[in-house]
Amino acid sequence: QEQFVESGGGLVQPGGSLTLSCEASGFTLGDYAVGWFRQAPGKELEGVSCISNRNGRTYYVDSVKGRFTISRDNAKNTAYLQMNSLKPEDTAVYYCAEGTYCSGYRPYPLPEFDSWGQGTQVTVSS
Repeated sequence: QEQFVESGGGLVQPGGSLTLSCEASGFTLGDYAVGWFRQAPGKELEGVSCISNRNGRTYYVDSVKGRFTISRDNAKNTAYLQMNSLKPEDTAVYYCAEGTYCSGYRPYPLPEFDSWGQGTQVTVSS
């Protein structure tokens, strides 16, 4: 079964940092673009960042530019999201998903949400 397993979330103070990991199983990550998404309580799912598998280009939603860095290690079948200068509004469950290519900061096309991983909770609070 193709799926991602996200990890690395936790509770962090404003201004702090976290690195999230997203390990693919059942498929070769290097064949796909990979994106990170987040969903805060009561809000819609939001695209955060995407990294191309073709040229390594990266894309970010405006609210995280300069603070978050997406990367990938195809040998480990894993993608990462380095998050610095975290703010309370970054609090959300973070997910990753694959696509054929990056359409801006979102991979496209996206698999059905029901097939995504369980996500990892990030809470930014003092």
